[in-house]
Amino acid sequence: WDIQGATDCINPSEQDAPIQQVIVDMTDGGVDYSFEATGNVDVMRAALEAAAKGWGESIIMGVAAAGKEISTRPFQLITGRSWKGTAFGGYKSRTQVPELVERYLRGEVKLDEYITHQKPFAEINEAFELLHEGKCLRCVLTFDD
Repeated sequence: WDIQGATDCINPSEQDAPIQQVIVDMTDGGVDYSFEATGNVDVMRAALEAAAKGWGESIIMGVAAAGKEISTRPFQLITGRSWKGTAFGGYKSRTQVPELVERYLRGEVKLDEYITHQKPFAEINEAFELLHEGKCLRCVLTFDD
């Protein structure tokens, strides 16, 4: 799979240190922007801690399970990092999503490359298994008669 502009890909399970420390070390102090899209509150905290002191920004996109809370030491924020969340990538659904659709239809926004599987709705459980196992980026479910 093409990594769409990313310069590095790190598997946390192959590291001897916490992933945030690996990222801080390899970037000489942390990243300008980190994005969390898993909904895992531990990953949310790690994403903040991977952001650079002074200006690093961590954006939470993942939706945590009901009742889950995120926490961090105040020092992580006092040192200049910022932590914020976003829904729909920050797009305003009423005014900006239609423009995004138009850009897709004009070929300016690539989405099709992320669809790696297509299955009938009756195979929804298999689609989720593919996603869970990391064998699929996105699966389109079709509603056949």
